[in-house]
Amino acid sequence: MRVIVVGAGLSGLMAARECVAQGHDVTVFDKGRGVGGRLATRRIKDATLDHGAQFFTVRSDEMQTHVDQWLTAGVVREWCRGFSEVDGHPRYIGTNGMTSIAKHLAIGLDVRLSTLVFSLTRGDTDWIITTDDGVAHHADRVILTAPIPQSFSLMFGGGIEMPTELRNTDYDRTLGLLVTLDSNNHNVSSPGGMQFPDDVFSFIGDNAAKGISDTPALTFHANPDWSLANFDLTNREIHDALLEAATPWLGTSVVTSSEVKKWRFAIPKKLWPEACWVDDSGTLAIAGDAFAGPRVEGAVLSGVAAARSALA
Repeated sequence: MRVIVVGAGLSGLMAARECVAQGHDVTVFDKGRGVGGRLATRRIKDATLDHGAQFFTVRSDEMQTHVDQWLTAGVVREWCRGFSEVDGHPRYIGTNGMTSIAKHLAIGLDVRLSTLVFSLTRGDTDWIITTDDGVAHHADRVILTAPIPQSFSLMFGGGIEMPTELRNTDYDRTLGLLVTLDSNNHNVSSPGGMQFPDDVFSFIGDNAAKGISDTPALTFHANPDWSLANFDLTNREIHDALLEAATPWLGTSVVTSSEVKKWRFAIPKKLWPEACWVDDSGTLAIAGDAFAGPRVEGAVLSGVAAARSALA
């Protein structure tokens, strides 16, 4: 069958790989310039910074199977087993940053980046996906993996129903600050990750301690409440406020560069009870971390489940 996957984040890539493994012809469209979605890694001169998902854990046998393959391929490695205290659960990271996981999954797939899906309509015998270049692409199956509001907008334009509870899925926002430093004389403690260290930040990551950056570089994620309250400020205002909040954690290190990152759809506030949703025809599936859990593992399992359900 001809399958189109919308979104080259983790769910989309896992769905595409599952479809290819079952012998189908798959194309992945994504409006971004790179794969990975919230598996995002940024290069700033000699520094490498994860600015989306910072790590992931494994809580199921199915996820462990995938991670074992990634470990064998050298794509991921264990970072630590807890931050303020050790709990025995490995925290895994991409060996060269979290984006490296997505890049590995994209190998061999037909992924078309910088391509916006403009419309989705149901034809007499198949689906018609029109991209922003005006080209109509036909598919027997469609898997949507963008954040729910974006998938709903696409479906609504084509007159396709989505359950009310699902379409009302809301997401916490995250404002982030990336800083490079002249030294590691900061106050982020070993192993280089701090969860909810104060009333502004939900996570502070030391990219050098993680082993992905050759030079000192910190990632700051503001918590959902702070991010919501300040999301509509200008980027300069957000930058200055975050930098001021980050100052106590910088120690005697001097900031050599800094920039803001904004995640509008960072973490779903409520989860759909199933691993994916499939329409009545069984030919359109929706996946993402709003289904199997707002973590890397949830995105992986949801993408695989959507592919298997749509192809059943």
